[in-house]
Amino acid sequence: MKKLLLNSTLLAITLSLSAVGGPISSPALAADTPAPAAVPPVDVDPALWVVKDADTTIYLFGTVHILKPGMGWFDEAVKDAFDKSDRLVLEIVEPDQATTQQLFAKYGLDQSGKTLTSKMTEEQKATYTKAMEKVGLPAAAFEPFDPWAAAVTMQVMGLQKGGYDVNSGVETQLTAAAKASKKPIGAVETMEQQLQIFDSLSQETQVKFLVESAAMVDQMTSSMDNMVTLWAKPDPDGLAQVMNQGLSDPKLHSALLTNRNANWAAWIKQQLEKPGTTFMAVGAGHLAGSTSVQHLLSAYGIEAQRVEY
Repeated sequence: MKKLLLNSTLLAITLSLSAVGGPISSPALAADTPAPAAVPPVDVDPALWVVKDADTTIYLFGTVHILKPGMGWFDEAVKDAFDKSDRLVLEIVEPDQATTQQLFAKYGLDQSGKTLTSKMTEEQKATYTKAMEKVGLPAAAFEPFDPWAAAVTMQVMGLQKGGYDVNSGVETQLTAAAKASKKPIGAVETMEQQLQIFDSLSQETQVKFLVESAAMVDQMTSSMDNMVTLWAKPDPDGLAQVMNQGLSDPKLHSALLTNRNANWAAWIKQQLEKPGTTFMAVGAGHLAGSTSVQHLLSAYGIEAQRVEY
């Protein structure tokens, strides 16, 4: 099973640009997404960890950036930890739409003028074009894109067709709750930093990712359903196994997970020197497996304890 490469930056860019008629504008993208039908909430209990010392507490909560409506995760220990916290810290705080468009133009579009499909073999091109048709996107409109950007847009649109809704995503709900309670919202990265990571991937790696995404377009929703089930159980070990299967390329794994997790572990160590309570919410894959943020914290002699609820 291949991992869906979704994070808050890429989701924000895809939806922001389509909403304002940016470089990825098309009838399929620009059309208003119908409001999902109301469904009875299903209680789920995703994993929560806590790191603390005498005067500092940091809760670590793994997020899913886009969910189907009706998952009741923001309650019990998670809501209690959020309410106790002085601030919310996410992967990024989204900039305004104009800045988002500028950053996408810089990092998501090919600066050499080389078209997207010219980077593929005929077989790869056929797989890609067929997948774009299935999710309702005009392949020709994506010729200026870098492969990673086309892949993520394909994934987002495919998941929306499968019933996923960004407004049900964890970050969206946490951000709304923080604003309502007037909690400060911070971030461990910027949108530009995240885009630089993807832009630095080799063309070969990007094309491989795009073609693999296209090849699994029919399984996209069921694959995401599986990862959400593991998140909701919760089963961090199972989620880590799925993530590792999807990130078999060592360079991709290091760039997207290990290196960033190491940076965030160092950030947490620094934050423990400051009093207060923080609710830190990052993609659930960063809190799973042998290269997780929690595991890397052990190098500093810091223990992250699982909150049982």
